[in-house]
Amino acid sequence: MNFKEKLFLAGLGSGLLPKAPGTWGSLVGLASGVATLTYFPIETLFLLTILITLFGVREIDRYEKESGIHDDKRIVIDEIAGMWLALCFSGATLLAAGLSFIFFRVYDIKKPSIIGRIDRQAPGGWGVMGDDLIAGAAAGLSSALMMQTLHYFHIIG
Repeated sequence: MNFKEKLFLAGLGSGLLPKAPGTWGSLVGLASGVATLTYFPIETLFLLTILITLFGVREIDRYEKESGIHDDKRIVIDEIAGMWLALCFSGATLLAAGLSFIFFRVYDIKKPSIIGRIDRQAPGGWGVMGDDLIAGAAAGLSSALMMQTLHYFHIIG
């Protein structure tokens, strides 16, 4: 990976860590997403998610063509996009963000239903990014549902 790929595709280098690069990339997404939502409205994070997704697909396609490696574990921009999308659904409170992270990692690792199908069948950059975007949407919705349930039963205020 060249410097540009390390900076972007490897999530500021988090994907280069020897153990659990996807988890580290997800943490980069969590921290940067929460920071963004601290200063900007949710629409900004949503538009940034679309932007890095489109740019990510293009750069992943280019990287795969040059390297011959599909879904290189060092590529974590997909985890960042997935976490950002999860936060768009759930919000950035400490509990919602934590739940989003946990749900996202579970869905990203287990790859249930359509998440796994996209991971196995979609080619190139869309395959790499697509499963994480669906996992992010599912994680955000799961977190929002969990938050609503906790509010309903007066477990949280």
